Amino acid sequence: MAIKLTKDDFRRIRLNLAALVLMLGAGAAAIYASLQLHAAEKKNQAAAQAKRAESQNRLVRARDEEQELKNKIARFNALTSRGIFKEEMRLDWIELIRRIKASRKLFDIQYEITPQQMVDAATLPGISPNHEFLASSMHLKMKLLHEDDLLNFLADLRGEAQAYLRIRRCEVERLPKATGEVGGIPPQLGADCTIEWITIREKKSA
Repeated sequence: MAIKLTKDDFRRIRLNLAALVLMLGAGAAAIYASLQLHAAEKKNQAAAQAKRAESQNRLVRARDEEQELKNKIARFNALTSRGIFKEEMRLDWIELIRRIKASRKLFDIQYEITPQQMVDAATLPGISPNHEFLASSMHLKMKLLHEDDLLNFLADLRGEAQAYLRIRRCEVERLPKATGEVGGIPPQLGADCTIEWITIREKKSA
């Protein structure tokens, strides 16, 4: 049986369809707004994470710079306590060598110290550019009973000298057997070394 629709029926259908379209539109708008809000939240989270990461990097850099400054200050203080920031004191160096030789009961020690010369500031990195470096080269020859004599001598020299010691070269060779020795043990080795005695002074203003 056919169903006849009246004008009132069509009017109600149109109203229902219009209401459905409005509801679908409102639903789509709500979904779009939700998606936009979610995207905005993700963007804000990413920005916040980037800001936190930047703050952490700045903090790490600040700590590194602080530690570097502390290291430079400690190095400067250590060099100062060693008496390196002063004019060279050759007489004290000679007395130190004599004292170590006597206390270690070493064999003959011969040395010659050349005049002082300027050296590259990169020798001791971390010092202010307002300082200049000067070195006196010492040619050293020693007779040894064994290698420890040389190592102990250099360790004592470095530990007590009012200068920064840089060993340029050190060669050790066996000495020919001595004949006609009466009592005692003769030296077995000979050492030939070049050592730089480095001091630092403040540059004079022009």
